[in-house]
Amino acid sequence: MTVRQAQLKLRHSHRRFLGPATQFCESSACSSRSCRRCPDHGIAASVLSPDLDAAVTASAIETLREVVQRLGSSVRSVDGSVLRGRAASVIVDDAREFRADLVIVGSRGHGAIATLLLGSVSSEVVDHAPCPVLVARGRSLTRVVFATDDSPSAQAAEAILAQWPIFAGLPIHVLSVAEVVHPWTTGIAPTMYGQVLDAYAAELRESKAQHQQIATIAATRLRESGRHVDSEMRDGDPAGEIVAAAEKRGADLIVLGSRGRTGLTRLLLGSVARNVLSGSTASVLVVHEPTENAQDAKSAGVATAAN
Repeated sequence: MTVRQAQLKLRHSHRRFLGPATQFCESSACSSRSCRRCPDHGIAASVLSPDLDAAVTASAIETLREVVQRLGSSVRSVDGSVLRGRAASVIVDDAREFRADLVIVGSRGHGAIATLLLGSVSSEVVDHAPCPVLVARGRSLTRVVFATDDSPSAQAAEAILAQWPIFAGLPIHVLSVAEVVHPWTTGIAPTMYGQVLDAYAAELRESKAQHQQIATIAATRLRESGRHVDSEMRDGDPAGEIVAAAEKRGADLIVLGSRGRTGLTRLLLGSVARNVLSGSTASVLVVHEPTENAQDAKSAGVATAAN
């Protein structure tokens, strides 16, 4: 699908941020006569007339100019560019080339219901971006819920909370959720029910103790870094409990790793992160586990800037 992507770049406090300002899918302007099938993606794309092409480009440039003007200040260096290409791919590629520390994307649509839906572009960017991705749903940042299971990606998220100045002074609620699958009793002999329930209870107690320790230790580390922190352990469905905790505390932001301890690949989101993104009305910061390639690229970028 042919897409025009307008995006902006911010440099602030030695960190680099990439945020899409607006995007235009050319198929939205097409008629049935001008529309064709895209062989790569099997979806509709359109052939724009030169006049319409110029109008779409001009609109993107004007929107970008307005956003850059709003964000620019004496303490922020902001520049922008209008790029052609498939939106998610363009954002991910440019984030890699820009060596961004953070990509910021919107969710989807306007209003309470539409905000819950994660658009396909945002979802793909979260999956494949080489750096943390903020899916923004609100304008404020006053309270943070940090969900951790002490996995590598959760540890990376914790490091961001400890090191990035934007989180200084904010109340951070550390949460770890113990999930133990309820026993399946169908087909089990009645004489075995007691043993099954005893085993479940023992596993739940062990999991609760483990996650209480995870939350307590993470909170201690963040407190030692100067953050204002409290902690909590819950049990149940992790995504549901994370969303519920954020709603209860009126959190503007949920921070979590992209995959838990059982994750098989760095690139694709785990079910917990994806369900939190889909179920929360708060903004969500998703942090991937750092890879050697990403670290090497970041180091190379720092060395190049220094030279």
